[in-house]
Amino acid sequence: MINHHKRLGVNIDHIATLKTNRKTDYPSLTKAVQVAECNGADLITIHLREDRRHIQDQDVIDIRATAKVLNLEMALTEEMVDICINTKPDYCCIVPEKREELTTEGGLDILNMNENQFNFLVKAINTIHRNGSKVSLFIDPEVQQIDRCIKAGAKCVELHTGSYANAMSNNKNNELKRIENAAIYASKFNLQVHAGHGLNLSNLSDICKISSIEELNIGHAIIADSIFKGFEQAVIDYRSAINNG
Repeated sequence: MINHHKRLGVNIDHIATLKTNRKTDYPSLTKAVQVAECNGADLITIHLREDRRHIQDQDVIDIRATAKVLNLEMALTEEMVDICINTKPDYCCIVPEKREELTTEGGLDILNMNENQFNFLVKAINTIHRNGSKVSLFIDPEVQQIDRCIKAGAKCVELHTGSYANAMSNNKNNELKRIENAAIYASKFNLQVHAGHGLNLSNLSDICKISSIEELNIGHAIIADSIFKGFEQAVIDYRSAINNG
């Protein structure tokens, strides 16, 4: 599946961090949703972590009521599947999660799941699909992982771009090629292809040239840029970078 208009998903987790760390009711996440959408965001992405370090349960409800298109990132647990069913995001992106990590460190390793884990993944995907949300699996850009995503019944994959974003210049092209090959392979099986992690204005343009990628999810860099230029302008700049990529 190839879509020449790439969607921009703005992740607002770190706006929630400001609110949660001080236990205040500001900054307003619903206002952040509105500002992002008015300035070029096609969807809003949030990650409800098991430790609730930024997004809270009530935030999910409030953002679902406000956002035109919501992508909920979550771990593969019964609790999170239930929350997904109750809040009905447009997309549900299943990600690996460790309590000690600062942020998601890699893709979901579906290839090495045991039988019980894989069966639970299949059951979760079927349950979420029946309730009207489309499941995406956050994976490293590897063909074997994509094959398992297809077998599990996913409709989308989100390719982890962290290795590309962190690569030294002499290895950057190799990592970019991995992402491109994975995106092309997934699109041949009619999977929607999304990408994200570590993307910023300095490394975005080459990813934008991969026509099979339909959606880019960006959070930390947008929030970091917004400190100096404002959230509205930061979203505008990323929308423009994707359009011109």
